[in-house]
Amino acid sequence: MLYRRFGRTEIKMPVLSCGGMRYQQSWNDGDRISPGSQRNVEACIARALELGINHIETARGYGTSEEQLGHILPKLPRDRIIVQTKVGPTADPKEFLDTFERSMQRLRLDHVDLFAIHGVNDEARLSWSLREGGCLDAALELKRQGRVRAVGFSTHASTRVILAMVQDGRFDYVNLHWYYVNQLNWPAIEAAAERDMGVFIISPTDKGGRLYEPSDKLVRLCAPLSPIVFNDLFCLARPEIHTISVGAARPSDFDEHMKVLPLLEGQGAAQAALGPILRGLDEELARVLGRAWVDTWHVGLPEWEAAPGQINVREILRLYNLARAFDMTAYGKQRYNLLGNGDHWFPGNRAERARELDLAQALAGAPQRHRIPEVLAEAHALLAGREVKRLGKH
Repeated sequence: MLYRRFGRTEIKMPVLSCGGMRYQQSWNDGDRISPGSQRNVEACIARALELGINHIETARGYGTSEEQLGHILPKLPRDRIIVQTKVGPTADPKEFLDTFERSMQRLRLDHVDLFAIHGVNDEARLSWSLREGGCLDAALELKRQGRVRAVGFSTHASTRVILAMVQDGRFDYVNLHWYYVNQLNWPAIEAAAERDMGVFIISPTDKGGRLYEPSDKLVRLCAPLSPIVFNDLFCLARPEIHTISVGAARPSDFDEHMKVLPLLEGQGAAQAALGPILRGLDEELARVLGRAWVDTWHVGLPEWEAAPGQINVREILRLYNLARAFDMTAYGKQRYNLLGNGDHWFPGNRAERARELDLAQALAGAPQRHRIPEVLAEAHALLAGREVKRLGKH
């Protein structure tokens, strides 16, 4: 395993982390744990540690995950594991702290190494976190008490909200989305690096394109690497990024990700492997969508709140591009049909009314303003289907 300094936390972090959202038995916290499910979690943790993946990440919102880990973690050498849990911000910081205590009870630990304010995804949760006497102040008090070693935040928000959290200056690290199919948050990563914050990339395999079920075209374009290894390398080739999550549902899920390690060791090996693949992907985007569209589709777009019908224009166009250029239609449908049903984790609406709404003012600053309404309508025809519920809402 390779390890990187996790910013000012000074934690020696493995470049691959063990995410705790997919091996748990159930999203229902009170469910009785079956012996088979518990054996699977134990096997996942044992395999992670065997590989040198000693960062184990979970959250209060991950159903039975904390409870199941609580039967394992206290038996492990505490100084050899890095444990992270996360709690969502609330208007009342006492409620936030009470939830933290429930996490600790389930984990059966006296402290965690990393504690994140979970899902700072909108202006309300930004305020609950940063205001005087809010959730960040409560988390920092836990740090002073020795209950947590470092305080961070996790987010699915727009770059604007993420930057506000980073620029506050009091966080030690950030968990956020950034990978090949969604690179819009790079300014937030740069800002975090300037403040010597740890940077943890969330869900690069699932949210990063359902890469465990890639399209045949994406497989061809990523060769000789698999899409998973390509995307892992794309992230970890950047020194500003310290670790990426492997959301293992079974012990074997770690194996493909381990193939990235040799490509990170040799000087220039990462860029030598990435260069031809990135050129091929870019050429295919331009061939299918046109160079002008590829270079400017994301410029001047409104936030979903400001768009007529609260259409999430940026996300829909991103999914359209991937579906058209790389045959990533299954991924596009999964994400598109969350719109309108994803709460603050996946805000905004679909584009079924794109042709009837007047988008001219909202798109006035977009170079592709004349083409976008038709593309939105085409995206709806391509991707619309049965509504999808966000994980944890089933």
